[in-house]
Amino acid sequence: MQINDVQNILDACLEPWRYKDYAPNGLQVEGRGEIRKVVTGVTASQALIDAAAERGADAILVHHGYFWKGEDARICGMKKQRIRALLQHDISLLAYHLPLDGHLELGNNAQLGKALGLEPAGQAGEQNLLWHGEWAGGGDAAAFAQHVTGALGRQAQLLGRSGKPVRRVAWCTGGAQGFFADAIALGVDVFITGEASEQNYHMAMESDVAFIAAGHHATERFGIKALGEHLAQVSGINVEFIDVYNPV
Repeated sequence: MQINDVQNILDACLEPWRYKDYAPNGLQVEGRGEIRKVVTGVTASQALIDAAAERGADAILVHHGYFWKGEDARICGMKKQRIRALLQHDISLLAYHLPLDGHLELGNNAQLGKALGLEPAGQAGEQNLLWHGEWAGGGDAAAFAQHVTGALGRQAQLLGRSGKPVRRVAWCTGGAQGFFADAIALGVDVFITGEASEQNYHMAMESDVAFIAAGHHATERFGIKALGEHLAQVSGINVEFIDVYNPV
């Protein structure tokens, strides 16, 4: 299968034109035309590129690619090393950011909700990227944080009242701590995202809505893995997910 055919499959699935994003979605670095093996991962780091090259991959598919809005456009330093490695090995790089967050089945939010056993009720906030629903597990915020820790294999950080009963949950993967006010407005008991900012503690205490930072990387592993599995099923291409460790 040709690289353009791969992108067409991914575009048809994720519909990137529906999103106002901070980086180009789709093919970011062009390598060889024929694609037999694809490696997927969260971020197009040097470690992922090296692992893909060792496995003889023709393309890499990630959530976090390159050429972010506002970053230095020059191909220098770390960016030069990464792009040089892709070109030397003739590996294509495809990346999908917000379209992968928002997809209703394969997306990061959908897949995180599934991993945590949450029942989605709808989407809200900027570009409908804030999900909300219910947790039937019962218990308080401390128990729910332990549930998140067990499901993600990473210690979740709980801000706010640990004894807060939890039923209604809002979530947005990655660096969505700025959505906390929107989550509070929804009337939920707890909000889950990847990272925390200083003000989130005070917001949690004063609103009596618990805040859980479960890891940017940890919350965004599921979507890219599901997307790769979809690509393999539709195209017949060999797709391998590589989970490069990141504690953040």
